[in-house]
Amino acid sequence: MATAKMGMTRGGHLYLQTNETRNCVVHYRRAPDGTLTEAGRVFTGGAGSGKFKPISGQESAPNAFEGAASVILSPDRRFLFVTNGGNNSVSSFAVAEDGGLTLADCKPTGNPVMGKSGTAKSLAFGASKGILYVLHSFGPEHLRLMSVDAAGKLTARKESYTVNTKDKTDRVPTMGVLSPDGKFLLVGTTFDQPIAHTGLYPDGSPILWVPNPDGTYRVIASNAPDPDGLIVFPVREDGTLGTASFQDGKAGSPFYLAFLHGRPDTFIIGYAVGDGCAMATIDAKGKLNVGPLMKVDTSVGLPSELCWLAVSPDDQFVYATQFGYSYVSSFRINSRGLEIAKDPASPRVPGDGTARGLNTVVTSGPADSWVTDDGAFFYQIYGNAAKLIGYATQPDGSLTEMTRVEIPYNSPVGLVGF
Repeated sequence: MATAKMGMTRGGHLYLQTNETRNCVVHYRRAPDGTLTEAGRVFTGGAGSGKFKPISGQESAPNAFEGAASVILSPDRRFLFVTNGGNNSVSSFAVAEDGGLTLADCKPTGNPVMGKSGTAKSLAFGASKGILYVLHSFGPEHLRLMSVDAAGKLTARKESYTVNTKDKTDRVPTMGVLSPDGKFLLVGTTFDQPIAHTGLYPDGSPILWVPNPDGTYRVIASNAPDPDGLIVFPVREDGTLGTASFQDGKAGSPFYLAFLHGRPDTFIIGYAVGDGCAMATIDAKGKLNVGPLMKVDTSVGLPSELCWLAVSPDDQFVYATQFGYSYVSSFRINSRGLEIAKDPASPRVPGDGTARGLNTVVTSGPADSWVTDDGAFFYQIYGNAAKLIGYATQPDGSLTEMTRVEIPYNSPVGLVGF
């Protein structure tokens, strides 16, 4: 049995959205030893994209929206919020003391669905202002706001915001995260143009280089090299957003942003194309200072698509999901920044052989992850393997598998618990 630093672990709850066309949330009970038992499934009232991947246009592929934080809990754990990417809506659930869910509301975000699927995919909740910030993969209205009342009822607001620039009018953001003081909303990005719009080569590999007006070529990965891949919106007193600043993420596709628990001005960036992580800070004016990139072993192929992060509650480790490699790597946080702890930290998990990363390597599609509040357990979605796997964390940063459950094939996204 895994143990937390302060004693034996307690059980809890874990939530995953299936992202099926009739979307639902799976509620798992988490035993003290970390094992999972499905407690029930609750329909969201909205639609997911199913196996379809809007970002690439693939009919069946994991990591549907190239994003994170599609399932979140309010800080007081009274409400669970879930995106419905298929029809661009958001659902709210009341969370009971036993972890059970009751649907409170489901409302459209305000963005119309264009084509086969919508792309609502990432949530951030400003509890003091009662506002949800809903990020969409496709713009131009990437960000929409929703008010949340005391009963969890949702009201779509008229405000909308974009992460496009004058020269980049088709960008793909990945996630939005509020700074711990609630003064800034930070948005990560992955592509300056989605693969669904650039297309695929005859062999099925994605077109990652596109022509400039002068006939030269540029890569579609954001912040590669244009220094504008991280977007910072100031949050006004009423919860609306001020004028965005476009800042240098320092490496390609600054996908995931995770603030440390004990240092509210410091966060970790995971780079999908930069193949590693960096530590960054944000000052009182919203200016970012990004430290050096700590790269993983990329001998498997480029890019690694290091896309999701989970920071241990004691701020000692970062667990980084390598979509392209089908495993997790870990970093140690020290006084100087980051260093590799274990790479890989877990064995490779095979899929069914039908999914490939940008590096053309066959992948099982690991996506969203979550680490328990005591740091004892780490959970990881492997969509193409149709598995949710739980690991016991180890003092050296490695992960030891201790539970796995079946999940829907390719579609699931989002993972959160308590």
